[in-house]
Amino acid sequence: MLDLQILAQRLGFDDFNPNRDETFVQGWGFLSRLSQGSNRYAFNILRGSYQGQALFIFDYHFETGSGKNRQDHVGTMLMLIVKEVFPQVLIGHENLLREMMMTFGIGDEIKFESVEFSKAFCVRCKDKKFSYDVCNAQMMEFLLANRDLQIEIQGPIISIAFEPQLPAEKIEFNLQRLAQIRSLLPDYLFNQNI
Repeated sequence: MLDLQILAQRLGFDDFNPNRDETFVQGWGFLSRLSQGSNRYAFNILRGSYQGQALFIFDYHFETGSGKNRQDHVGTMLMLIVKEVFPQVLIGHENLLREMMMTFGIGDEIKFESVEFSKAFCVRCKDKKFSYDVCNAQMMEFLLANRDLQIEIQGPIISIAFEPQLPAEKIEFNLQRLAQIRSLLPDYLFNQNI
């Protein structure tokens, strides 16, 4: 916790809340990661801006199963908040994302000409054109070099999530990667209301 407070001060963030917060997760519950399981809450919530973009960084918890089969899941999410409202697109590991999306029935699986990209990543979106705009050649190249990323874009949010929870010393590196994802999105997506 102290490491996160130091990070928040060093990066000039506005606020750090280490406490458990169920209402924070409810407010962002339209995101697939924050609508899974039960007993959902966020903690270690950092609020601020980075490269001129509002953001939240937080750890989250949810449970799946019950009784002896109950499992706790703890992860970290980094979210940029933009002015535009985007359709949902999920980009992640082929097997993990496919399993999660089949459970929730989110969007259609989009195929790409790049066999290497299609083998490494599963992309789901109801808006095929938007998914192609997001997964442009530069983005695919970046993602192939950063295969651990799980991305969700929806509404005013561009996010990356990690499970298990990230240690504090890996937050800034991943914040830079999130900013890179934002920079690889075509400018025209931010000059129109989709």
